[in-house]
Amino acid sequence: MDMTSIDLTPFWVSFKLAFLTTLILLIISIPMAYFLSNYKGKFKSVIESIVSLPIVLPPTVLGYYLLIGFSKISDNLAFTFKGILIASIIYSFPFMFNPILSAIENFDKSLIEASYSLKKTKFQTLKSVILPNIKPAIFTGVVIAFGHTIGEFGVVLMVGGSIDGITKVASIAIYDYTETLDYGIANFYSLVLLIFSFVILMAVNILNRRMNVYKNL
Repeated sequence: MDMTSIDLTPFWVSFKLAFLTTLILLIISIPMAYFLSNYKGKFKSVIESIVSLPIVLPPTVLGYYLLIGFSKISDNLAFTFKGILIASIIYSFPFMFNPILSAIENFDKSLIEASYSLKKTKFQTLKSVILPNIKPAIFTGVVIAFGHTIGEFGVVLMVGGSIDGITKVASIAIYDYTETLDYGIANFYSLVLLIFSFVILMAVNILNRRMNVYKNL
């Protein structure tokens, strides 16, 4: 395999997509998780089911409906980077949201009540009391959402196609090279993603182990 023939652009597109997706998800997941953790309405189960739907929904199904929706909303979303970014945010949302929601719901309520008794607002309580104590959950959400976005295929392919430098991510490049029987380059791309995925899981496992040791002290 000639290394000079390898186009690294798909990796750049993948990491750019994963970074922006993770950043936006982090910004919106924390306040939404805090709201839902305090929401006691009858629609809570419905909301949680909708949020977690991308976990079990086939990516091509989600991609199909997003593509149809984009075509009705605007002509500038389908087969663009903006389009795959929106699709990635929707598809990876539960992987960021659920760990944060679980951590907030299991947070020691006495600390929250103590904060309220000191006349702290909900925002101040979230910022100064809750967030510093759920950093492992936030880190887990960030790492998993980032890794999940890096590995996206079906949703990105349906919404963005395979446009060089714009929507062609590493996972789609693997598919394209396999289709053209260029197994050497396909293997290189696959090996890079395999190593990256392994590092992601190792980081999460090490963090969780350290946190469990800390709690048992």
